[in-house]
Amino acid sequence: MKNKIVFSPRELDRIIEMAWEDRTSFDAIEKQFGVVEKDVIKLMRKELREKSFKMWRKRVQGRSTKHSKMSSQDKLRFKSNSQRQITLNKISKRKIN
Repeated sequence: MKNKIVFSPRELDRIIEMAWEDRTSFDAIEKQFGVVEKDVIKLMRKELREKSFKMWRKRVQGRSTKHSKMSSQDKLRFKSNSQRQITLNKISKRKIN
């Protein structure tokens, strides 16, 4: 993170949540929060316990859904009509308390 971006605890939670999600690519995290894959890895290393970080790294390394360049473009995924549209809203999935 060259220009050190300061995230609120809520934004940080969302980035970590997105990084753990199997079908959320690093490109989606970058588009929404401006954090590239390398910096997501640094952030996860800093925020997670060592064992959790190692488990996460093992899980995402080589996973095609985490890397849009590796995922097949011809596979169309089903999307329910009731599913909300993805916006560039930084916190689109969480309720405001």
